[in-house]
Amino acid sequence: MDADPLPPLGAYDPETLDQAFSALREEVETSARALAGPELFRLRWLGRKQGRLKLLSDAWLKEAPPEARRTVGQRFNELKAAIEQTLHALEQQGDASALLGESIDISLPGTAPRLGAEHPLMRTMQDMVQVFERMGYSVASGPEVETDFYNFEALNFPPGHPARDTQDTLVLANQERKPARERLLMRTHTSTVQIRTMESQPPPVRVVIPGKVHRNDESDATHSPVFHQIEGLCVGTDITFADLKGTLDHAMRAFFGPAVRTRFFPSFFPFTEPSADVQISCPFCGGRGCRKCKHSGWIELLGCGMVHPEVFRAVAGKQPAYDPARVSGFAFGMGVDRIAMMKYGITDIGLLYSGDARFLEQFR
Repeated sequence: MDADPLPPLGAYDPETLDQAFSALREEVETSARALAGPELFRLRWLGRKQGRLKLLSDAWLKEAPPEARRTVGQRFNELKAAIEQTLHALEQQGDASALLGESIDISLPGTAPRLGAEHPLMRTMQDMVQVFERMGYSVASGPEVETDFYNFEALNFPPGHPARDTQDTLVLANQERKPARERLLMRTHTSTVQIRTMESQPPPVRVVIPGKVHRNDESDATHSPVFHQIEGLCVGTDITFADLKGTLDHAMRAFFGPAVRTRFFPSFFPFTEPSADVQISCPFCGGRGCRKCKHSGWIELLGCGMVHPEVFRAVAGKQPAYDPARVSGFAFGMGVDRIAMMKYGITDIGLLYSGDARFLEQFR
């Protein structure tokens, strides 16, 4: 846009400069009110070729005698700052006017955020943990990357024990130079936390341990290399197998319903003696026989037993109170994934780890 020419100053005394720059400030205020929008104001005053400041610099600043250039330059900078401040105010007014001019229908419903739901695995695990919490058990956790000592040796799996083969262990690479008991692996059961708990506190101990475990299993409808367990440990004086049976019978009734019955069969686990497998009467058919219990009326659910004296001896090096001659205890463990599949009618364990929102939405 064309700019009005600037008359020459003629003199550079303070009075003349005051009058000239005061007139320019009034012109800035007038044009801010008169021009339609901040862009026209910017072009008039800050345009690179014909802006008023460019003309002012050419006509007054460059033509000033050397002794007056500093004074004129200061006045020039003050005027430029005032122009930029006015431009900023005009831009803010324009933004506010644009917002006020938007049409908003306040009667329309807002955009509701999609609420998630607890994963069926986590829900099942938490429900089971709460059963034991009401019985006075604390909750413990531990690392998923463990040493051979905590995963095997302390649990009465000495090197070369055939029961190690059934664990399908995933061993970390480059461990060959370490002593065997210090080699790192992905824990195959949460029993490792039982050892860590006993090392960190003397008896009595009542603790339940939920967590993720890893085994070198092929993925199919009922197996996954990653799955979840809940294990429990109770240690004190005069703890008997009757206490174990009473604890698990009460826990199964609390979780599956008061009509559920339990029965125990002899079994073998290196870290318990005697050991047992526990079955519950099918909570879906009441023991009459259905597809979920394979028409037997019973479902095998967990393993348990009295803590083996060798496990206490492995701990006694750090915590002498676990003398097998003075204390006794029991332990139990169950797979959360299998219970969740049974409870919610899930036929493929892979669905629990797929992250498919279509599958998970049904558990809202």
